[in-house]
Amino acid sequence: MPSNAEPDATGVQGEPLPLYSLVARRLRSDITDGGMSTGDRLPSERVLAERYEVSRVTMRSALNRLAEEGLIASAPARGWFLQEDRSAAHPALSRPSAGRTVQGFADYALRHGLAVRTRVLDSGVRAATIAEAEELRIAPGAPLFSMRRLRFLDDLVVVIEHNRLPLALCPALATTDFSHASLYATLRQADPPQAPHVADYSVEARQPDAEERELLEIADTTPVLVATQLAFNQEARPLELTVATYRGDRYRFRASITD
Repeated sequence: MPSNAEPDATGVQGEPLPLYSLVARRLRSDITDGGMSTGDRLPSERVLAERYEVSRVTMRSALNRLAEEGLIASAPARGWFLQEDRSAAHPALSRPSAGRTVQGFADYALRHGLAVRTRVLDSGVRAATIAEAEELRIAPGAPLFSMRRLRFLDDLVVVIEHNRLPLALCPALATTDFSHASLYATLRQADPPQAPHVADYSVEARQPDAEERELLEIADTTPVLVATQLAFNQEARPLELTVATYRGDRYRFRASITD
């Protein structure tokens, strides 16, 4: 969030839409795709204005537009929240978020009203190794988008992410600036859209190495939790192989176990 795709800038009569309407449209789409639940708080108007690169006045007008639609509501001194009765106008939001899609870092931040900051350590297109090709079910040497990022929530460093994706599924990955753009929002704008639906996920604890200590600002004996995720798209095809190294004191993993 926000998406890199250019919105349709015209209304039903072909007249240009005001900027706040375009921002409202983008925010509505990001809320719909972000797995938010009833009562979740949006980021502050200042954070939203920065993300969508508009003024606070424009952002407030966009939020008021969504409030008129019944999607969100404001609470004095507390901010903006998703409405209790929004499911009739927005049926996609009435589905339970658990199990619907794999949630990305930016989606999590949006849901919890946290500000995201990202520093890209390195990124580019290279040939897939044999091991990566086996995991992602592509040919060894096929173009692979690889990226390492340092992710922050409310300016606190949380995780080092190493993402690897088959470039053929979303060529825009190679030209997107992920210091600002959301990886999952970019995937949703692919043709056809790529949505991470399910994932194999494992977590292990260990001591950080020297680079991880420096990047995660660890000065004591805090361990790291290393999460490996292989996400599959809507066609059950491997989409994303990610290794995320979290500060152990800033990450908690929860799961529901069923038979």
